[in-house]
Amino acid sequence: MVKKLKICCIGAGYVGGPTMAVIALKCPEIEVAVVDISVPRINAWNSEQLPIYEPGLDDVVKHCRGKNLFFSTEVEKHVCEADIVFVSVNTPTKTRGLGAGKAADLTYWESAARMIADVSKSSKIVVEKSTVPVKTAEAIEKILSHNSKGINFQILSNPEFLAEGTAIEDLFKPDRVLIGGRETPEGAKAVKTLKDVYAHWVPEDRIICTNLWSAELSKLAANAFLAQRISSVNAMSALCEATGADVTEVSHAVGKDTRIGSKFLNASVGFGGSCFQKDILNLVYICECNGLPEVAHYWKQVILMNDYQKTRFVNRVVASMFNTVANKKVAILGFAFKKDTGDTRETPAIDVCKGLLGDKAKLSIYDPQVSEDQIRKDLSMNKFDWDHPAHLQQPSSPTAIKKQLSVVWDAYEATKDAHAVCILTEWDEFRNLDYQKMFDNMQKPAFVFDGRNIVDAEKLRSIGFIVYSIGKPLDAWLKDMPAVA
Repeated sequence: MVKKLKICCIGAGYVGGPTMAVIALKCPEIEVAVVDISVPRINAWNSEQLPIYEPGLDDVVKHCRGKNLFFSTEVEKHVCEADIVFVSVNTPTKTRGLGAGKAADLTYWESAARMIADVSKSSKIVVEKSTVPVKTAEAIEKILSHNSKGINFQILSNPEFLAEGTAIEDLFKPDRVLIGGRETPEGAKAVKTLKDVYAHWVPEDRIICTNLWSAELSKLAANAFLAQRISSVNAMSALCEATGADVTEVSHAVGKDTRIGSKFLNASVGFGGSCFQKDILNLVYICECNGLPEVAHYWKQVILMNDYQKTRFVNRVVASMFNTVANKKVAILGFAFKKDTGDTRETPAIDVCKGLLGDKAKLSIYDPQVSEDQIRKDLSMNKFDWDHPAHLQQPSSPTAIKKQLSVVWDAYEATKDAHAVCILTEWDEFRNLDYQKMFDNMQKPAFVFDGRNIVDAEKLRSIGFIVYSIGKPLDAWLKDMPAVA
């Protein structure tokens, strides 16, 4: 009788939960356990209300849960029993010490590795699922081999390439699955074991096998390239406004070149999400550590351009409204970093809201998927703290913003008596709002600052709005009130 393969994933977050759910669905003969030390998170995975919002995730989890998919806080038990252990813990940016503000903090990774070594009684394949710096596998190998008690561990790198909002679809039909391993007979055998899991539903030509370092670096490189495209088109958006060009037309023309393509060429208020900034800062640090300052400087510019875009947006809002937003109500439509997710990690909305609050604006925020608690927490948190456990997060100024901020559950409530509307997430419902109704209930002059280019600017101008769309020709009002970035 063939032994049933057991998989355990340490970390029940945005990566671990959906990935393991799909593996369980596609491989009914494999037992999959997702473990986490957070009792509330595991309880949520076992409830009707999952801890993360992702289209299609509910159906997958409910189909497999209790059959071959289990969510548990019994971390050591499931790690001990598993043949393959995925590690999907946080790798936040360090906030202090060597490499602070750039380097990845591997504290959680290291403690996971030490725990695996402690509790293991049989050979295991340990899979890096978190985004980690190049050569992390080498450090993990050292920890495991020095604490192995004669047990054989093989380390694989299997980075995720999921986009929030389409994660389940990305898992069902991935562009590629990347598996990096040691170029030894044992390493090759481990790679084949993991490859066979994915081969249940992924065509073989989409499963790419590389050495460990190529797999680790490919993840950082992919995110850096994608973020670079967004910063490139955002840089062009500033030039378009200055010259009267339309960034939508420019990006459409550029994207028609098959060597470039159209994806990730939408100008916006800036990129967000848990990966882009963190991974590029990590890449910058690795380049600096390897004596490559010019390469580090090149990638750092992608981050600087993203910061510039958010600052430019805030300055445009303030300048357009007679150079002050003090005591003026500004409606914020959208707080998540993109539509179809409740994720607010590194969302541009945080910096835009903080900028407006700093000028004493009164904000009324509406997002269909983000809770008031999350919004208030995000706006009171120090930079980089979001990726650390809750007990290590230090609020910066929770009382200062309390009076200036309200969170509502309706776009019309948010915009009632407001001087301006800022659209910061491209939720579909914001395209279809009754803007005439909104205009009638706002202070005049009424402004719309479209940070996602989703509204029909001419239609809104005909209603009476003064409209700013990123990278689009400026109307007379905006030309008369120039913003200095």
